[in-house]
Parts: sequence; structure tokens; C-alpha cells
Amino acid sequence: MVLEKMGICNYISFMQFVLGMRIHGMNPKLCIRNLELEKVPVRVYQHRASSSVLRRGALFFHGDSGIFGNAYDHVCQYLARESEAVVASVEYGLAPEHKPPAQYEDCLTAAIHFMRNPEDYGVDPTRIIIAGDSAGAYLAATTTQTLTSRPDLPKLRAQVLMYPFVQGLDFNLPSYQQYCRVPMLSREQVVFFALQWLNGDLSLFKPVLEGAHIPPEIRLKYRKWLSPDNIPKEFKVKDYKPHFPTEYRKDIYEQIRVLFDLVASPLLAEDAIVCQLPETFIMTCEYDVLRDDGLLYKKRLEDSGVPVTWYHGENAFHGIINLFDNGMLTFPAGKRGLENIVNFLRGL
Repeated sequence: MVLEKMGICNYISFMQFVLGMRIHGMNPKLCIRNLELEKVPVRVYQHRASSSVLRRGALFFHGDSGIFGNAYDHVCQYLARESEAVVASVEYGLAPEHKPPAQYEDCLTAAIHFMRNPEDYGVDPTRIIIAGDSAGAYLAATTTQTLTSRPDLPKLRAQVLMYPFVQGLDFNLPSYQQYCRVPMLSREQVVFFALQWLNGDLSLFKPVLEGAHIPPEIRLKYRKWLSPDNIPKEFKVKDYKPHFPTEYRKDIYEQIRVLFDLVASPLLAEDAIVCQLPETFIMTCEYDVLRDDGLLYKKRLEDSGVPVTWYHGENAFHGIINLFDNGMLTFPAGKRGLENIVNFLRGL
């Protein structure tokens, strides 16, 4: 941000450069290939162990707000090595150069190709998983909802959502208030990144933060799914006060109404879609503004009869899995999160 104020480079370009410089060694147990699935770049991680048995296949959608790039090579290597699944990491187009729904369309295109040709990658068509973290978990949730209604494709075995973003309506849930300035993601950054994602007007930042973009009828329609009342009491005992939204502004709603599209906010999907979703693993972190997004989606799935495995990192913060082996910035909570994900994958 200092460099941006000096006119040297902007924040997003700098972060894309820094994350692009992260290099991880190749694990000898893995075969790693860079491919294209219907022109969408994908990096495939496969275990070298010789076996004629088809393996689980996990399509992985990276986070970093869908803006900064893919810095998850070490995460994908770990998942492929420890779970012995074939992991396909999708390099979807980044915002704001690629406006939504470009990211979703890239993920969907790659997923459909992968699911139509699983044997080409040594994957069992009955054990295909969609996974992602943060913005990637949002893409995983929306892609899974779309694929669930496709009778021409194999049925998905599961979805893995790590601290997902699932709604763009309420930025004043308890976790948004409690951990508004906790790294690696602040309350203000969520709205900033959402507007960048939409290639929207950053002057809308403050009114969107306070909820001026939500029409009263939409707020009422989705209250049963998007309400602090759905957050367990133990998560509301500190630093939370009920929020009363500022006056609705139609001009703001018209500019960012895509946030209310089901592709942008998977929490708002119809019951007929949600009840068909596959078994789900959801990871939440206590010190994370998106904690309550995960809790709300967990309840939505459970209320619809979807089996949910929930792991809550009590000492974890947003982006923790990316710091499971980061030298002096290594956090054991990241390793514990990944171990729980691996155990879930091995059980499929």
C-alpha cells in the first residue's frame, strides 16, 4: 500500500508478483503435469505409486481472493501425497481483468471436462470431489450446486469447503464484528476484494459495508438462511451487537446486483438444489471474519439433510492452511486443518 501511494505499483499487482515468486520443491512421490482442460490451465498432481486401481479425484480451486493468483502448490502436493488422491488445481482467470462470472465459468468448464474423462487421469468416476478455500471455496460451492443438477455427468462424491465465502449481503455478522481487523483478512478487505472482483466502483465501499445495497424485500426473503439467529450462542458471547442496516439505496443495488445472483451467493440457493448436494466437509476458523459464512452454510446443508463433517480451528485464522509449512511463519493449526481434510478424503 505504501508503494501504491508512492505511485510505484498498485496493491494488487504487487501481491500478484510476490505470490508468483513462491516456489516449492517437487516431491519425488508425485508426478506433476501442467495441462489444459478445454483451454483452462490445470496443474495435475498424481501419486507415483504404481497401481491399476483408480483413485479419488479432487478438483481444487485456489483462494487468494480470486485476484492475487495461485500460491497453493505446496497445499496441493500435500493433499495428493497424503490422501493419494489425484488433485487437479484449476488456474481460473483472475479478477478484475476477468469479470464475473468468468472465474465460475472456468471452474465449471474444467470440472465438466474432468468428470467426463476421469479415467484419463486415473480417477474413479464415483469418487470425484470439488474442493477450495476462501474465494476458491465459494467457487467450489457454486460449481457443485450447478453440477448436482447435471444428469449427464457422474454424481459428485463430496465437496470440501475451507473457510468459504458464501454470501455478499451481510458484512456485519458476529464474526465480521469480532475479528474485523484480524489478519489475514479484515472486514474492510472482504468488501474491497468483492468490489474488485466485480470491477465495481470503490466509492461504494462504505455504503456496501453498512448494508445500503440490500433491498428490504430481499433482506426479508433470505432472513431464514442469513440471520445471526442461526449462529450458535457460543459464537456470540463477545464483541457482538445486533446491526441495524443503513437506509437502502437503489442506485447502489443496481450497480452490484450481481451479488444477489445465486452464482455469487451460494447460501441463497433454492431448497431443491441444496437438498441434492453431496456429502460436505466444512472448515471454519475462530479468528476469521468468514467464520459465520461457514456456520450459516453448515446449518443450511444440515437443515436440508446433507451430511456435513465440520472442523473448527479454535486457534486458527483465515488462510491458515497456506501456512502449514512456511518456514518461520509456520502455524501448527494449518497442519491440523489439512490433516482433518486428508482424513475426510481417505474416508470417501
